[in-house]
Amino acid sequence: MIEAFLGALTPFNLTLALAGVIVGTIIGALPGLSATMAVAVLVPFTFTMDPASGLIALGAVYTGAIYGGAYAAILVNTPGTPAAIATSLDGFPMAKRGDGDLAVTISCFASAFGGIVGALALLFVAPPLAVIALKFGPVEYFWLAIFGLSLIAVLSKGNTLKGLIGGFAGLLLSTVGSAVVGGDVRYTFGEPALLGGIHIIPALIGLYCVPVLLGMVADRAPHIERAKTGGGTRIPEALATLWRSKVNLIRSSVVGTVVGILPAAGGAVAGLVAYSEARRTSPDRANFGKGAPDGVVASESANSATVGGGFVPTLVLGIPGTPPDAIILGALMVQGIRVGPQLFAEQGDLVQTFTFGLLIATLLMIPTGLVIGRTAFRTISSIPKSVLAPAIGVLIMIGAYAVEQNPNHVIMMVVLGALAWVAARWGFEPSPIVLGLILGPIAEQGFVQAWLIGNASGDLWGQYFGRPISLGIIFFTILTLTWPWWSDRRARLKALREEAGA
Repeated sequence: MIEAFLGALTPFNLTLALAGVIVGTIIGALPGLSATMAVAVLVPFTFTMDPASGLIALGAVYTGAIYGGAYAAILVNTPGTPAAIATSLDGFPMAKRGDGDLAVTISCFASAFGGIVGALALLFVAPPLAVIALKFGPVEYFWLAIFGLSLIAVLSKGNTLKGLIGGFAGLLLSTVGSAVVGGDVRYTFGEPALLGGIHIIPALIGLYCVPVLLGMVADRAPHIERAKTGGGTRIPEALATLWRSKVNLIRSSVVGTVVGILPAAGGAVAGLVAYSEARRTSPDRANFGKGAPDGVVASESANSATVGGGFVPTLVLGIPGTPPDAIILGALMVQGIRVGPQLFAEQGDLVQTFTFGLLIATLLMIPTGLVIGRTAFRTISSIPKSVLAPAIGVLIMIGAYAVEQNPNHVIMMVVLGALAWVAARWGFEPSPIVLGLILGPIAEQGFVQAWLIGNASGDLWGQYFGRPISLGIIFFTILTLTWPWWSDRRARLKALREEAGA
């Protein structure tokens, strides 16, 4: 292990880690240019490198891109990556009141902490956690998706009915195109462009970014206010906030690690789950969605922890935990490296060197993120909207097109964005729609496969309600749905008792 640590500290590997974090952070900060794209672009450059160095470069880019998505989410309310969806819920309100620099600094430290927890999980507890992930079958993924959909109660900001309608709309959008099981073509209306379904990146850009652009054009007020400190890093304040939120920070990092281990879940689901738990357990629940630093802490620590967590099934089982993991898995296969349990026995030094490199890249993210974050806040807050709005418009069009070099994605982005802008005027938030769109395919695939298995085995009800992990997920789903009602009821009873005592 000492030899692997020293191998990660070579000047070449340190340079790769630093450059990867910088490049990933910049790419992640641009709306539409996701972590998957950042890793995919760099893969060809790693084929001439030593496998450990190539892995460190890709891991550093991945880490930086996940963190970089927080910039756009906080400063312009347009999540740079899907993993930053939950960050915008409280990050942008903080920026609107002049605390954007504080939110960026909090996200930097929280992301670094979450990334370290995920990397340590990869280093020390990969095999046991991979065994747990292996026990997740189709029905567990179905219930996990239902648990994710229960978070709509958290994202709907006080209007659960409208949130449920938005989530249902997202589920309907997820059914457009070919079915995930069986390949049946649905709701394409004869348009070949819809055969591939609603792609998540153009949809994310359209639902979040286009309404913001239209709002910027329609409103004369400044987009965000400069902080009273003049746009500094506000490190003491950020560290004090993290210390007060230490339980939330640790819990969210663990949630992100565990969710990252589950294939197909990823940073978006991890951030939303951690955000929901932070809100559920916070004594200041009413402030969530209005600029609560705890919301930023939960989201950023969780989505960064998925980086290390996602490598657990990738390296141990050969099952990629997230799309960037799938690309990195392909890069390993091109270099002739066979992943699986034998990888740790035959090339344990490679895994350990990469893991230490990932830890070093995560630590380098702190100074890099603080410098870039300070510059980003000062720049965004000083640019006139007449310049900022067209610049963001060009970037999101490039981001929507660059996913698959498909002009239909730009049209899809514009149409969904216009509909989202109209829906926002009636009080419908984009987050429940996006959540339904992300979790729809996971829920559909898990439900259909579990149904087929249950019918074949003659135990349909047992398939859905007779497995221990499924029952545990169902319990937490019910708890998530009922906890806000129970908390409000308890608060009202407490207030009545205090009035009676007075």
